[in-house]
Amino acid sequence: MSTTIDRASEDACVADRQAEKAADSGDASASVPFQKSAAVAGLAIATAACGGGGSGGGSSGSPTVTSGTPPPSPPPPVIRRPENDTQAARFLLQSSFAVSPGAIDQVTSEGYEPWLDRQMASSNSQSAQEFFSSRSFDQVNDERHYNSAQTGDGMIWSQLMIGGSSVRKRAALALSEFFVVSLNSVNMTWRSPAIGEYWDILNRHAFGNYRDLIEDISLNPAMGVFLNTRGNRKADPRTGRVPDENYGREIMQLFSIGLYELNPDGTQRLSGGEPIETYDNEDVTGIAKVFTGYDYDFTDIGFTVEVGGTREIPDARYTRQPMTADSTRWRYPRDESFHSDEEKQFLGLTIPAGTSASESLAMALDHLFEHPNVGPFFGKQMIQRLVTSNPSPGYVERVAAAFDDNGSGTRGDLQAVFKAVLLDDEALDPANVSAAGFGKLREPMLRFVQLGRTFGVRSITGDWEVGNFSDASNQLGQSPLRSPSVFNFFRPTYFPTGSQAADNGLLAPEFQLVNETSVAGYVNFMERAIEMRGYRFRDLELDYSEEVAIADDSLQLLDRLDLLLTANQLSQEVRDVIQAAMDDVVLDETSTDEDRLRRVHIGVLLTMASTDYLIQK
Repeated sequence: MSTTIDRASEDACVADRQAEKAADSGDASASVPFQKSAAVAGLAIATAACGGGGSGGGSSGSPTVTSGTPPPSPPPPVIRRPENDTQAARFLLQSSFAVSPGAIDQVTSEGYEPWLDRQMASSNSQSAQEFFSSRSFDQVNDERHYNSAQTGDGMIWSQLMIGGSSVRKRAALALSEFFVVSLNSVNMTWRSPAIGEYWDILNRHAFGNYRDLIEDISLNPAMGVFLNTRGNRKADPRTGRVPDENYGREIMQLFSIGLYELNPDGTQRLSGGEPIETYDNEDVTGIAKVFTGYDYDFTDIGFTVEVGGTREIPDARYTRQPMTADSTRWRYPRDESFHSDEEKQFLGLTIPAGTSASESLAMALDHLFEHPNVGPFFGKQMIQRLVTSNPSPGYVERVAAAFDDNGSGTRGDLQAVFKAVLLDDEALDPANVSAAGFGKLREPMLRFVQLGRTFGVRSITGDWEVGNFSDASNQLGQSPLRSPSVFNFFRPTYFPTGSQAADNGLLAPEFQLVNETSVAGYVNFMERAIEMRGYRFRDLELDYSEEVAIADDSLQLLDRLDLLLTANQLSQEVRDVIQAAMDDVVLDETSTDEDRLRRVHIGVLLTMASTDYLIQK
């Protein structure tokens, strides 16, 4: 990126320097340094090439202005815009879920950053809470939704497939793979509204502050159940009970600082050639005391006897109230507190004995928040989720710097972080489409969401009875908010052993989902999904009317699919194969729209099964 100065301002600068020179009888000069770095990493990830570029920054000295001379006007900000539809579509696939001609026009007209600012300022059209309420899925009735996880699946597919700010939801989905809670293991009454509140927290804070987000996550009932904060009690020497260490360990290892000390560019700090651990067992024991004494907050929560039974079911609203350490607000109030009043030491912080639960939590989270690891640890994983598995150290450092300071002295501004991820030169540089080492495997759930959003999916009932697609043998092998463990669907440092990625020192996190079963399962799943055939898709409909309208011209149809699904990244060889397959469906004046739809189905399936599509560049 370059900065231009208009001629009038330049002349003014020259005049000022001449005046200064005459006054001082000295020799004055100025220079405007400009630096730009670039890094390209490695060779191909498995079946496709995945490299990076850098971004530049410049600085210049300010001319001395003589008395009475107005300073030159600063140049207007440079608004970067895509040069063509391909660049706009590529940006949309990194920042949101899908591409449409209208969105391409908006990004091209407004520019990357203004469009992104507008999307980030938009709220979602419906929250998870509103979804459950509108369908009566949070009411006690004979359908017993309080025991169901299926309405949680419907909620998240609805959230991802339609409505609201897809940029906000895309960021929230990336956050859900960093701050993991899984519907598989949230065993509580009203588990679906509970995971819904967790999703709403991620959306509310997606472009807020990391410090606020991590506090709301720590007190969320779904997280409390998932990682054992709920009901965690202080040590009891009589019984040998000690505080559960699960959340204390994971908030450090996974949600904030990671296992090893990092440089600002995300590379590991070394001592004697070995990485330096960020914490040890004593730190885990110390921080575990912070997360004691918490349980559900039943303040103003009513109970309803279940239909046909005797069990009292609490209002679903309790799943949306932050956990509390005030034992008088529990369902069965107590005078005794279960929060540890011992001294708590970890990571160089000492919380004095007798410090309250709320004060201990605030001190602990503040301390983690200020750790220098958080920016590079968190920032690199957001780059991996949205842009590329192997960002250059410079890219990571720029994103970490945005976490440390948003430009106005604020730390942890997630809007600044996500903008740094999506607007970096390394992300936007079209040359990286062909750069070795750049890119990432599209997650299966993102492929299905893209199919739905690209072709106007709708739920016939409005309930989004889609279900859990975690089975890799004949489904996606991945379902949102259903990670098999707190370590997400895949590890950020994963690479397939014996692969080209491993040989070239490249990471390929999403490839942890790939095996012979999942590859075949995905293709079979997509064949049914594209046609909406089978009981798993009985509640969904896709709209291919715009594609059917141009299906007689197979080249025009292919061009549209290539742009919307891959940002024109299909190779000519793959395009030829897809077009030949579509042309096998011969269309003439006797052809029906069903014939044309068959051609569309073939084009969509072969595109979404191709390596050129599966690797996002």
